[in-house]
Order: sequence, then structure tokens, then C-alpha cells
Amino acid sequence: MKKLALHWKILIGMILGIIFGFIMNSVDGGKGFVTDWIKPFGTIFINLLKLIAVPLILASLIKGISDLKDISKIKSMGIRTISIYIGTTIVAIIIGLSIVNIVKPGTGMSEETISKIENTFKGNADVMIGKAKITQDAGPLQALIDIFPSNIFFSFSDASGKPAMLQIIFFALFVGICLLLIPEEKAKPLTDFFNSLNEVVMKMVDLIMLTAPYAVFALMANVIIAFDDTSILIKLLGYAVCVVFGLFLMICFYMLLIKLITKKSPLWFLKQFSPAQLLAFSTSSSAATLPVTMERVEEHLGVDKEVSGFVLPVGATVNMDGTSLYQGIAAVFIMQVIWPEGLTFTNQLVIVGTALLASIGSAAVPSAGMVMLVIVLEAIGFPAELLPIGLALIFAVDRPLDMCRTVVNVTGDATVSMLVAKSLGKLSTPKPKEWDDNLDKVI
Repeated sequence: MKKLALHWKILIGMILGIIFGFIMNSVDGGKGFVTDWIKPFGTIFINLLKLIAVPLILASLIKGISDLKDISKIKSMGIRTISIYIGTTIVAIIIGLSIVNIVKPGTGMSEETISKIENTFKGNADVMIGKAKITQDAGPLQALIDIFPSNIFFSFSDASGKPAMLQIIFFALFVGICLLLIPEEKAKPLTDFFNSLNEVVMKMVDLIMLTAPYAVFALMANVIIAFDDTSILIKLLGYAVCVVFGLFLMICFYMLLIKLITKKSPLWFLKQFSPAQLLAFSTSSSAATLPVTMERVEEHLGVDKEVSGFVLPVGATVNMDGTSLYQGIAAVFIMQVIWPEGLTFTNQLVIVGTALLASIGSAAVPSAGMVMLVIVLEAIGFPAELLPIGLALIFAVDRPLDMCRTVVNVTGDATVSMLVAKSLGKLSTPKPKEWDDNLDKVI
């Protein structure tokens, strides 16, 4: 009997988790049971993925750069990568603004509904505004300063326990370039080390993914029990449908690029990459999904390590197409509801530029897009006194939409890695590996 493919196992786990979550929502003590006894298994899974993310970025990026053998290739790959990322982000924002202006989901919402949503979610909105304020108070070149670490070991985990990805990427690029500038015989011991480390971490990914269906079950069950007021969700259905439809169009755009440029079948791409997409949906974090994204892109899509090792870590940090699309729709939706006089063509042009910059600076963690939305709204002169109400309007559906836009974010990273690999002649026949490939030799 043919073994069930991983993406089907994850999908089954996801569906069962949703059903289990709804059942527990209707049972006395069910929410507490899920929180105490089910959610921890999802948390452990995410922690394991985060555990290997930093060594994977270091190993794959240093190995990829050192394998290029030519510094000029780094410039070529970097320019192509950033250019395509910016291009797809602009397309995402335009798609979002087009949909929200045509559908107008924010018109006609009653004052009673607005008041109920505000009372329910104003506290959450205030937290996001506070986080955005910290970002805005930084100097104009703070983002540039933050790329250069003073201590790489501190970059692996800051005070909040999150790695500084851009600093790690800079350090890996710096080490990789320096390896090219010293004699090959002296660089070989270190390149061999990172090559071996890369293989070990990729094997870790294979082993961790064995538990993915069960972890996704736990994560989805926890998501479902978090939805207390379904009536508010129904009121915001029009806005949510606009975002989801826009994200769907963005996936279609990626598939068109895959078909036209790489000459690969979009259905083949989706089949090979779907485990990473399902995981992104469950975790709402492109950073946590990064190890799986790299494993699927390298072993199942055929992108060479030297390309994926550069494009994917950079993409997980600066490429947020789903977030950009969401910010465009969310900003206009909020204005349609409580500030219609702000819906000018000039303001929408400002949204395009600000959402592009905000998505580049958006952290690859859950709900970071909400923080950056504050910056987008303030850039168009949105009244400060209405800001908490505006954010509260979309808070009820932010988590499910965050899950959807994370899928687009990681799909965009994978698509761009294939486009760059194709342009450099680094797209080859996939060679998938299994977790037990070498098992017979050690038992």
C-alpha cells in the first residue's frame, strides 16, 4: 500500500484539529483542556523549528556564498532577489487596493457594530499602537544600524527570545565572502564544517516533520477555541473575504510566474510545496516555517543550496507580500468605515509606498502586520483619536487572516527562489531525501 503523502497527513490533522476545537468549545471545561493538554504539543513543535532556524540560516548561507567561488555572483544574485521581491510586493499592494475599492466592504457598517467591536478589542489595539510607537520613535537610519550586530551571539536571541534575522544574515554573508577571499585550502575546514552542519540540520527538519500532523492538530484546535464571539466575525465577513480573495489572486500570480518563467507545472509546485504552506497556515510565522520552506525548496523543487540559502532567509525577513496586500485592504477598509473623507487618490498612493517599506521591515512573526498597519495609517494622516477604533475593527479576524497571509508570504519566498535559480541556471531535478535514508547503516 502506498504511503500517505505528508501534505495529506498535515491536512487531515488540520481538519481534525478544527473539528476537535469546535467540539471542545461546546463542552464545559473544553477550552481549559485544550489549553492545558493539547496546545503544549503545538508549542513544542514550533520551538523545535525555531531551534534549528538560526543554525540552518548560518550553515546554508555561508555554504551557499562560499560555493559561488566568485564575489560578482553574489551581487548578481542579490540584485535579482531584491528586485523581484520589490516587484511582487508592489503587485500585492495594487491587488489589495483594487479589490477593496471595487467591493467597498466598509460601507454600511452600523454604529452599534462599530461600538461593540471597539469595546471588545480596544485593549488589543492599544498594545499594537504602543509597539508601533517604539518603531516610529527610532531614528531614520535605525533600520540600517540594526543590520550590523555588535555581538553575533546576542543576535541569536534578544531579550524577548527572538533572533535578529537581518544581523544573522549579514554575519553569514560576511563570513561567506571572507571565505572566498582566503586561500581555498585554508577555507576548506570551515566550509566542510558548515556543509556538514547544513546536512545535519536538514535531517533534523525531516525528523521534526514526522510530528507535523499531530502538531498541526494541536495548533488548529487552539486557534478555534480562541474565537469567542462568532457574531463579530460574521459582521466582518465582507472584509475577510476581500483579503482572502486578494491572497488567492496573489497565489495565482505566483503560479503564472512559475509556469511562464520556470516552465514548471503550477500543480506540481503546489504539491511539492504544500507541507510548508500548511505549516505556515498553522503557525502564522514565516520564520518558524523557514526550515521546512528550505527543505521543500531544495529537495522537492530542485533549487540549488547556494540560491535557496541566500534567497529564502532574506525573503523570510524582507518579503511580506501577504502582509502588504492585507495592509492595503485593511487601511482602506478602516477609512471606509470611520474616515471616508480620507479616501483620496493621493492617500492611496502613500499607502502603496508606505506598505512596501513597512512590509520590508515587518518581523516574520504572528500579527507583526498589525503593528506595521499603524505606521501605514499614520503616514496618510489618519486621526490619532480614531486609531484605536480602526485597529479594533479588524482585530477579531486578524488571526485567521494572519494565517492566510503567512501562506502567501512563504509561497512568495519559494517562487522567487525558483525564479532566481532559473535565471542563474541553478534549477535542477529535485532529489528528495527521507529521514531514514541512512538508517540501515546505523542499526
